[in-house]
Amino acid sequence: MQHRRGALLVALALALSGVFATVVPQPAQALTTEKATARPNEDGGDGVIGGMDTRLTWEGTVEPGEEVTSVTLTLPEGSTFEGSTTRITALEGLKRMDVTGEAVPSGSSITVSFDQAIPEGSLLRLEITNMQFPSAGGECTVTGTYEAAGATHELAPSDPISTIANTPLQSMVNWLDEQPWVEAWNSNQFLGMFLKPQLLLTSFASLAPGWLLCLGIVVAAYPFAIAIGLVFAMLKISRWRVVRAVAVTYINVLRGTPLFLQIYIMFFGLPMLNINIDNNLLGIIVVAINSSAYLAEIFRAGIQSIPQGQYEAASSLGMNYVQTMLTVILPQTVRRVIPTVTSDFITAFKDTSLLSSVGVMELMMFSKNLTTVTGNITPYVAAGIFYLIVTLPLIKVVSVIEENIARSERGAGPRPKRRAQIADNADELVGQAAKKDGVAAEVSAVAAPTASLAPASAKEVATDVC
Repeated sequence: MQHRRGALLVALALALSGVFATVVPQPAQALTTEKATARPNEDGGDGVIGGMDTRLTWEGTVEPGEEVTSVTLTLPEGSTFEGSTTRITALEGLKRMDVTGEAVPSGSSITVSFDQAIPEGSLLRLEITNMQFPSAGGECTVTGTYEAAGATHELAPSDPISTIANTPLQSMVNWLDEQPWVEAWNSNQFLGMFLKPQLLLTSFASLAPGWLLCLGIVVAAYPFAIAIGLVFAMLKISRWRVVRAVAVTYINVLRGTPLFLQIYIMFFGLPMLNINIDNNLLGIIVVAINSSAYLAEIFRAGIQSIPQGQYEAASSLGMNYVQTMLTVILPQTVRRVIPTVTSDFITAFKDTSLLSSVGVMELMMFSKNLTTVTGNITPYVAAGIFYLIVTLPLIKVVSVIEENIARSERGAGPRPKRRAQIADNADELVGQAAKKDGVAAEVSAVAAPTASLAPASAKEVATDVC
């Protein structure tokens, strides 16, 4: 019972304190903070980066019956106002007041004193340029104090200003901004529009997720494309006309229509049939289906390039059609079509750029967004460099494979290890064989007289020897 009474008393006390808090008037602010904003300083973006020069704009309203003589603005530790300039604007209604003052920076604070008091009802705006937020970034709230009626009062905090940490990449951009040769480079209209160094550097970091998505789509799609293409290649060389007709229709329709149209049918047609698939997964499906038609023709040509004698030899060994295909024909086909398949992979990788038209956030979509923000074509050039990072090594691989296949077909290909050892030691083996032949000849020469003396008596032989 006593516990219940104690709990009731505590609840009553809390309720009364809340009532008194609402009834008792709070001290009025002579200067009300309206807002605080910062100018974006991100090259190629709209963010505010810490540790870089920007402009802080603070606005406040002088309440009726008050006059303000100075304002001190304070930012979180790590900010600096050193080297900044301050512009004072005071509006009394629609009339602009002729107010000047002195701004004294001190670390992360700045005190602005006015040559005349800002009267009641006026809008006070302070624009501080070349100041810096903390390099670590984060939410920065503007606080401080002001003087009114000879007394110092606390300034109401502003809404937080989101700032971005100053990364090593941004530091490199800042370094480029200070280089004279970069300024001269960008002064050229073509170079500044297509190859701006600062924007090229930031574009690489911004476009990397889209590039990885492109690679993910084509790498995930291609195994399915190979499997489907191989199936339709086998169907096209089938002995049954209906099966061949199905394969020919599939291959010719997909090869004869633009990939752009196929993407639109899949992305906008399937939802109309109440088939909703994730955009990235649908992109994989479209690329796999489109590539399978081209791979089907590649595999079909590779299979039909194998000489008929291979089939006859396999048949003479008692192999059926399936065994012949799996153990004799297809291994040779794969070897022959590797260069062409690699070239088709490169084409499929580049064709993923068309997925940007339906909102897939791949490489070209990131480039488009960044170009829209910056008004510069450099992000598209950066995207082209990302494509070259993949395509150039693959093109080199294709060249090496084609060269090795050509050498092999001319009989100059790589030999097994045992044969190579025999060839390297050929001279030694020939010498050993010659020695063996000489010994054999000597043995034969000795054996022939012995054979002719065999019928003679031992006494005659002894006489001859003497």
